[in-house]
Amino acid sequence: MTSHDERYFREVSGLAARVRAARGQGGRLVLANGCFDVLHVGHVRYLEGAAAQGEILVVALNDDESTRRLKGPGRPVFPEDERAEMLLAMRPVDFVLLFSGDTVDGVIRELRPDVHAKGTDYTVDSVPEIETAREVGCVTVIVGDP
Repeated sequence: MTSHDERYFREVSGLAARVRAARGQGGRLVLANGCFDVLHVGHVRYLEGAAAQGEILVVALNDDESTRRLKGPGRPVFPEDERAEMLLAMRPVDFVLLFSGDTVDGVIRELRPDVHAKGTDYTVDSVPEIETAREVGCVTVIVGDP
């Protein structure tokens, strides 16, 4: 990675400090997540929709191991650092956090976002993290292509 390093985090604790500073200036925090392997226009529309929900967009990116677990053998096509770099090159994305879980429950608990955005392959009721989001007062929204 090159110029994007200051926006790419491998630990939620480092990102939490940056997010607190940004939120202190009145920004609503939006969390989106996924493997983003292979990046396509549906991902772009999802992230644009997520970004429209607030002022700060954090993308929690599944690391290589969790992507393999979720997507199967032969995945990821692109390694985690390259996927992070592609995401950070997109206008709506403020920060990328690499994580290893199958869900972002832990990230939601730590960052306490205002909004958790999921793509249209979900309904609000099918979002795995819905209960955790509710516990921390986070609204869950579905955004992207219909």
